[in-house]
Amino acid sequence: MIYLTLFYEFFKVGLFSVGGGVATIPFYMELADKYDWLTTQMLTDMIAVSESTPGPIGINLATYAGFRAAGIPGALVATFSEVLPSFIILVLIAKALERYKENTLVSSAFSGIRPAVAGLIAAAGWSVMRVALFTAPSGSSLFTMLLSCDIKWLVLFCALLALMQIKPLKKLHPIVYIVFSAVVGIGAGFLGFI
Repeated sequence: MIYLTLFYEFFKVGLFSVGGGVATIPFYMELADKYDWLTTQMLTDMIAVSESTPGPIGINLATYAGFRAAGIPGALVATFSEVLPSFIILVLIAKALERYKENTLVSSAFSGIRPAVAGLIAAAGWSVMRVALFTAPSGSSLFTMLLSCDIKWLVLFCALLALMQIKPLKKLHPIVYIVFSAVVGIGAGFLGFI
């Protein structure tokens, strides 16, 4: 039964998360609320790990969640079922676009999808920021969330954001910021700040 659940849930994530791995995060937040094999804290940790490891974030998250739910077979089922909708849709679109690539309705449809993808990515960014910077439970009022802000992580976030705006540092590869943040997080853990 767990394998059917994994297949259904991750097929759904793969089918409806248009826009890449970050767009899958709202779907994973819903799964964290629904099942005990994925919690919000594990999801936040896995997002951090997925962002700093090779491979698409959505696939890394599916593999991890599937493994937590049912071991290696669960990881394989979750990963396969998240990739399957994209494969099916790409095959169908490739055949259709070959026939209708000059159609204005098709190009207009793709133009209409872009704002929706931007909204999904913004929602995912807010979800990650809410878990990383605020300690209030999900569903709290904005005022309660602001009062629960974890100041030390907010300062680190603002410092990194400011550093990224300095012209010579803007040209650094994102991995530099990821490694720096990981070192700061590990150091804060050893020093007892978290």
